[in-house]
Amino acid sequence: MNRPRRARTAPARPSRIRNWRTNHPGCSLASAIFFDACRGVFHLVFTILYRHRRLGLHHIPRTGPLLIVANHQSHFDPIAVGLLVAPRATHPIARIGLFKMRLFAWGIRSLNAIPIRLGEPDTAAIREALARLKSDAPVLIFPEGSRTFDGAVQPFQRGTLLLLRRAKCSVLPVAIEGAFDAWPRTRKYPRLFGHQIAIAAGPAIPADELLSLSSDDALKRLYEEVESLRQDCRSRLDGAKKL
Repeated sequence: MNRPRRARTAPARPSRIRNWRTNHPGCSLASAIFFDACRGVFHLVFTILYRHRRLGLHHIPRTGPLLIVANHQSHFDPIAVGLLVAPRATHPIARIGLFKMRLFAWGIRSLNAIPIRLGEPDTAAIREALARLKSDAPVLIFPEGSRTFDGAVQPFQRGTLLLLRRAKCSVLPVAIEGAFDAWPRTRKYPRLFGHQIAIAAGPAIPADELLSLSSDDALKRLYEEVESLRQDCRSRLDGAKKL
């Protein structure tokens, strides 16, 4: 007697709702849709205009709190990091001067930006960043404090360590190269053609590993990680030009 065959059950797939909550912690569905829509547009623009390259994707933790430390070459940097860590949504810390224009302020707030006052202890900004890290969001900080004038990585400020000591989460070193050539801080508008952008992530550094070092040594470690990644990006971009 032939037994009826059991219907094969498809492997369980993570629900879209769960993915949204994982990649956009603490955000409404509308905010998540807006963020992903903007990221899709930026991905298309960066692909067409700057042939952007994303490196080290396997180093990016897919869940959990994460402090992203990156060099700062241009206004493109938060966008580039957002493309790198997709599908996770970044929460960049941005100087409060960018929030003066109402429409622009609405836009960057909708893209999770956290305003901070530079040159002085900003406890409100630190508390907000810690709250987002506690919700498992990736928070992006530029330790140089402002955009570079020559494309090189500038000395890192100690505010990064203050946030790290309070958060005690893994740190992801990230480097951006080519964004300075595309949009240096001396230009009001970006150059639209003729430049490539590369962005790379290195292995995440456990918080305990950095906190066991002195402040100067911890900053030096982060600086060297980012600079090494930037040099690798530069080599890859130069190699692509020769092809």
